[in-house]
Amino acid sequence: MIIGALQKTSLIDYPGEICAIVFTVGCNFRCPYCHNPELVTGNIRSIDKEDLFDFLKKRAGKLSAVSITGGEPTLHSDLADFIKEMRLLGYEKIKLDTNGTNPKALEELIQERLVNYIAMDIKAPLNRYGAVTGCGYDIECIKKSIDIIKDSHLDYEFRTTVIDGFVGKEDVVLIADLIKGAKAYYIQRFIPSKTLNESFLSKRSISNEELDEIRQKIGKMFDIFEIR
Repeated sequence: MIIGALQKTSLIDYPGEICAIVFTVGCNFRCPYCHNPELVTGNIRSIDKEDLFDFLKKRAGKLSAVSITGGEPTLHSDLADFIKEMRLLGYEKIKLDTNGTNPKALEELIQERLVNYIAMDIKAPLNRYGAVTGCGYDIECIKKSIDIIKDSHLDYEFRTTVIDGFVGKEDVVLIADLIKGAKAYYIQRFIPSKTLNESFLSKRSISNEELDEIRQKIGKMFDIFEIR
């Protein structure tokens, strides 16, 4: 496991919990709007795993959960062992962020009861995944991950980042149909800060009017639907 960063405290990443966020290095997507480009490219100084666990050990009881994000955590073959070590420190609530390209890893983590909450990014409608992620992709892997998560009986959410002229209202409507019946779907406004492709620094989220139209069209398809 290559750890690129640690956010020591978050009140918003794991709903209802005070968590630390662990950022893994490496991703199999090249989304141009990615706000963690150094984790994608590996151009970052890694954090020693022992230092991380020393921190978590000291904070046990004050932090109630750990969120693992990236990059793409499921690229790491030792992810399950990594989580087991955190559980030995008393962290019983683990959240995983994923792009859904590794359904086998998701299935194993769920079966071993190593994760409690899964957040999967749905980047685009299936027919646009290649254009949005900048990579070849396996539609069946994405579809299988969606089904695994929906059938898992865990807390979970799906989410999509919207960007004017790149991922818009029509895309979100198609995604909603893909994941209909899901517990929770969140639309995330794109806020440029740092991006993998610097040209995306000049882009913005879709308009509030379009977001309202999305809410009216698909909001009732999910138990929880929110725009962040």
